[in-house]
Amino acid sequence: QVQLVESGGGLVQAGASLRLSCAASGRAFSSYAMGWFRQAPGKEREFVAAVSWSGGNRYYADSVKGRFTISRDNAKNTVSLQMNSLKPEDTGVYYCAATRRGTAQAMGALGRDMNALDAWGQGTLVTVSS
Repeated sequence: QVQLVESGGGLVQAGASLRLSCAASGRAFSSYAMGWFRQAPGKEREFVAAVSWSGGNRYYADSVKGRFTISRDNAKNTVSLQMNSLKPEDTGVYYCAATRRGTAQAMGALGRDMNALDAWGQGTLVTVSS
């Protein structure tokens, strides 16, 4: 089992960029598909992006395609989310997640049930002002 810790959140203006990081501890990080989810105030948690164990396959929610990039470094046990052209609607708590129960492509559907993924971080707050 991996343990996940996110960092990099903050308050920015619309149009700015932020880079979130997720550090994983534990064994076999490279065997996990990794993903990012977010939860805005008063809304349900939603899928943002996922990356396969090798880093070769990446998947994005339509709302962030072309603006966000997910990447991983298996040597450093980290996964990152580069967020560009931020919008106020990107505001929320961003969570890192890991799974070996399914593929990166399936993380969006799996993540609707928190118990369906193997690990979640504690979240990092991103606030985008207009």
